Amino acid sequence: MAYLIFIIPAFILSLYAQFKVKSTFNKYSQIRSSRGISGAEVASTILRRNGIGSRVNVEAVKGNLSDHYDPVAHTVRLSETVYGKNSIAAIGVAAHEVGHAIQHNQQYGPLELRHKIVPVTNFASSASFPILLVGILMNSMNLVFMGIILFSLVVLFHIVTLPVELNASRRALAQLSEAGLVTNDELPMVRNVLGAAALTYLAAALMAVSNLLYYLLIFVSGDE
Repeated sequence: MAYLIFIIPAFILSLYAQFKVKSTFNKYSQIRSSRGISGAEVASTILRRNGIGSRVNVEAVKGNLSDHYDPVAHTVRLSETVYGKNSIAAIGVAAHEVGHAIQHNQQYGPLELRHKIVPVTNFASSASFPILLVGILMNSMNLVFMGIILFSLVVLFHIVTLPVELNASRRALAQLSEAGLVTNDELPMVRNVLGAAALTYLAAALMAVSNLLYYLLIFVSGDE
């Protein structure tokens, strides 16, 4: 019962975020950009005007909403529903991913931190729950504490991700407006697309924090 109290609000937000991002993306995928430019063209234009067009590639990648920036390959990868499409949703997502490329080029602090903790976070993500479970089954608070420390790194990753994603969206909106890639009427639409996407990161962070609080409750109760 205690676990449900911690996790239900985050779970509900997570479900809502998934629904919101899909419905918002589908809605604005049906609205054509007045400039008639594709996601790939928007990405290339913003990269060029920030002086990194020759150093960052733009590629198509399979999947739906699989868009991302690869800092190792210096490549903005856009999904099939974004790369060649000229919808409001497509240009918003493309501009957001280029926002990450600009962050990388400017060595934006939170992004640099996220890159550095990725390896240890990957390990912590896979190892924390098994250690916690063994600790609970064996009534070993030392193992539970170790699992909590590892899971705290996962929570840190989610928390650091929030400013990274929000900043990339702010950069995207500014770039689209300054470059004249969207009209004043289209800017709020793009903001809606990016705002819906931001909900997913907020939900993931809340879910992680809720789990951490529950694990801490187990540790405190077992240590009494």
